[in-house]
Amino acid sequence: MTSGQVDVRKIETAPGFVFDASVGGTPDKPLVLMLHGFGVSRHFWSRQVEALAGAGYFAVAPNQRGYSPGARPDPKDLDAYRIERLVADALDIAAAVGHGDKRFHLVGHDWGGSLSWIVAARHPERLRSLTMLSRPHPASFLRALAMPDGEQKRRSGHHTAFLEPDAVPKLLANDCEWLRSRHLKQGMPKEATDRHLSVLGNEPALEAALAWYRSSGPRQTLGPVSVPTLFLWGDADDTVGRVAAEGTGEFITAPYRFEVLPGVGHYAADQVPDRVNELLLEHLARHPT
Repeated sequence: MTSGQVDVRKIETAPGFVFDASVGGTPDKPLVLMLHGFGVSRHFWSRQVEALAGAGYFAVAPNQRGYSPGARPDPKDLDAYRIERLVADALDIAAAVGHGDKRFHLVGHDWGGSLSWIVAARHPERLRSLTMLSRPHPASFLRALAMPDGEQKRRSGHHTAFLEPDAVPKLLANDCEWLRSRHLKQGMPKEATDRHLSVLGNEPALEAALAWYRSSGPRQTLGPVSVPTLFLWGDADDTVGRVAAEGTGEFITAPYRFEVLPGVGHYAADQVPDRVNELLLEHLARHPT
């Protein structure tokens, strides 16, 4: 693989459990593991994988549990989608690509961001840095959800809809109209949506993706994070309000940078990839492995 090239690799973390991943760079370089959220896929990080490989990193962006056909337990088995399993996947993937005993950089967005916060809180010794897109620290998020103005609760209302038995048919209706419309309103280019729906726009993948919500249970608090953290938040994000975003710094005990992206929605890596790359590479350079 040449510098800057993005390849597709199958990563086996256990017998018969295989993740499809976008990979850039060579395994002897510092690992940057990138975890996507709901409504997108490994393609969310394509521009970042390319830039990271060109800058001398080993970037790995998997389709996560349920999104990869080879790592898709029965969505009715909610135990297979518990948060502990999802968090373990991240560490297992790092080990499978040869970095099981090395510290690495972790990047997360949306649900992948939730996992990344937990990895950083529970396993700080494994991480050199954390970069977060669109997902506040869980304690800041819970605090905002409980505020009497109800703003954050309204922004998170779609989570409840995802628990309904007919959620998948509704999401698939009219060529995935709900997802396409939301992506468009949040500034995602149509070609990016098409790439994500090539992974997610089918009944088995969507059932598995919604199993993440259905298995999650009540939101749990999380302690402070002691890993150097960069948090990127677009001020047009429809799911995360300013209070939750701005409060995140109170729960970081390491060097912290909060960067507001004016006019940017929930999907910054697809909407403004060059700006994300600039900020990400600056952050990683400050915390070398």
